[in-house]
Amino acid sequence: MDHPGQHLLIGLPGPELDDSTEALLKEIMPGGICLFSRNIREARQTRDLVDGIRELLPYEPILCIDQEGGRVDRLRKIFTPMPEPGRIRSVADVVELASIIARSIRLLGLNMTLAPVVDILEHPRDNLNNGLVGRSFGSTKVETTQLAGRFLRTLNENGCQGCIKHFPGLGASRVDSHEELPVVDLGNDEFNDVDLYPYRKLMSTGEVHAIMIAHAAFPDLSLQENDQNGRLLPSSLSRSMVNGLLRGEMGFTGLVLSDDLEMGAILKNFGIHEASVMSLNAGVDMVAICADPDNIRRACDAVASDLASGKLDNAGSAARIAEFRSRLASPVDFDTFEIDSLSSRVDSLCARLD
Repeated sequence: MDHPGQHLLIGLPGPELDDSTEALLKEIMPGGICLFSRNIREARQTRDLVDGIRELLPYEPILCIDQEGGRVDRLRKIFTPMPEPGRIRSVADVVELASIIARSIRLLGLNMTLAPVVDILEHPRDNLNNGLVGRSFGSTKVETTQLAGRFLRTLNENGCQGCIKHFPGLGASRVDSHEELPVVDLGNDEFNDVDLYPYRKLMSTGEVHAIMIAHAAFPDLSLQENDQNGRLLPSSLSRSMVNGLLRGEMGFTGLVLSDDLEMGAILKNFGIHEASVMSLNAGVDMVAICADPDNIRRACDAVASDLASGKLDNAGSAARIAEFRSRLASPVDFDTFEIDSLSSRVDSLCARLD
């Protein structure tokens, strides 16, 4: 479907499919929708919202959520709070968490979770104030990669798509990109040996179908670009990082998503319309704009204008989006008793980790 909105992953304002939300969806025709805590009150309401979205759109959209466990647990109003990945060290517990998340998502009518995080937080990075502590499995690059790989495989086996993040790696950042642009002081050797390690290893398995691009600058890397005003370009807006490194050198042919363009790292430095088209021109397939309907509309208008003028060629991107959507599993029947059973499984998993 050749529509500018297919390149957008959007958020919705509330827990119901009201008139304004329906109008937004019909106008934008987004390729994907991401739910947040504001959209979720309880299980039946969430499933009704997702079913309503699916009925409203004339195609199967990506219907996703950030469900990692721990501090990023959008489903805590429905299920017992899920443990953070950083607490888990055994393969059996990783498989259990991933299977719980996958089944929860499918019961709610969704088809994707934006997880796992594969940022490397090995010492001394484990003490940085960047909002990532506890969100990655393991304490070394090898352990993180092995456990995250098993998590991703389990999602796939249970009919739920995953998305590894945040490329090319935020583990050494010193600030949270939700607030401002991280400037990561890494040399080429450490960057290649540590931060790119999980991407190379996991991509070689053929099980990675989606990757999220971070908002971060790496001034000491040869890949780092500056815009015409001399500003450091975030990786999410950098053709060198996305088309050059990820797609070219590393050979990734799957779906590439941006992190939320409404985060401080972007909005404090770029307009939403500018950032949207820059990201797509860099090689990103879908840009995430997760809150403000006005920003969603501005981005869609900017993408439509660049497509019409020929400044943006979306042929390859449209094909990748279509290929990814072909992987999406159909929703399973809603089952209140299974919802309760999943909460009991979370209780048991948390008890083993205490």
